[in-house]
Amino acid sequence: MTISPSRKTRAFSRVRTLAALLLLCAVFLPGCATKQPPSNKIQVIASIEPLAWFAERIGGERVAVSVMVPSGGNPHTYEPTPRQMAEVSRAALFVKAGSGVEFELDWMGRLVELNKNMAVCNASGGVTLLPMSETEHDAAVEPDGHHHEHGNLDPHFWLSPANARVIAKNVERSLVALDPAGKAQFAANAAALDKELQALDREIRERLAGVKSRRFLVFHPAWGYFARDYGLKQIAAEEEGKTLTPRQMERVIDEARRGGIRAVFVSPEFSSAQADAIARDIGGQTVTVDPLSRNYVENLRKAATAFARSLQ
Repeated sequence: MTISPSRKTRAFSRVRTLAALLLLCAVFLPGCATKQPPSNKIQVIASIEPLAWFAERIGGERVAVSVMVPSGGNPHTYEPTPRQMAEVSRAALFVKAGSGVEFELDWMGRLVELNKNMAVCNASGGVTLLPMSETEHDAAVEPDGHHHEHGNLDPHFWLSPANARVIAKNVERSLVALDPAGKAQFAANAAALDKELQALDREIRERLAGVKSRRFLVFHPAWGYFARDYGLKQIAAEEEGKTLTPRQMERVIDEARRGGIRAVFVSPEFSSAQADAIARDIGGQTVTVDPLSRNYVENLRKAATAFARSLQ
């Protein structure tokens, strides 16, 4: 596979960034090389906020959890800080999405190299990932009539309560492997969480059961798994965080008008300028739904309510 010059430049830039981070770690955080911090808790790092929530819920008082991409951070572009690199150097467990989140694609290998004793939990293990082609990308259709997809799988698998139950099992197994003495506590926490996730699934199904339309417009295609679970169809304006061309904007606006769509759902980590422009042209509004919120259950409740209101 040929790597474009821009990709090479980006990769080289990140190598230099990693070297600088490690140097800063050594100079300003001399204790970062210590394998065990002054705590009897399992030090867990998650790549994104929702996965940190699962680690906290299942690990309970036996874990201390931090996150790499913080609230408001963009997983497509985020780079870790020196302090985060220090945390990685002494972590016992890293919970990764494992589904193609760009932060992990760019950094996971280097994080593991920094701490070879760190266990890694693949949160998506056992989950069937959806190809991006199962999401409608109306704005991505070029004049030749073909979809120019990047070929990746949709990484946002956690936005399905059914998949969330798998995440919980994966995290539980990883924690038990590190801390066998906590097995009973982890199992109890996981069982309680599983009941909560099943209840959440039933609640969302009831909330969306009577909606008139089944298609909703999002600016960034994060909600494909949610749509699949509840019989909806996600129409995505853009992919890979790219700015829409005027022709693509026009195509999205026409599609929304034909479908009677009056809401454009946006993610808080992306600029809403183009989404706002689309909303104005269709006489609608932008609505924020966060695919990366830490409070998983409450966030999906809010998202389901927002979708239900827009589909009436």
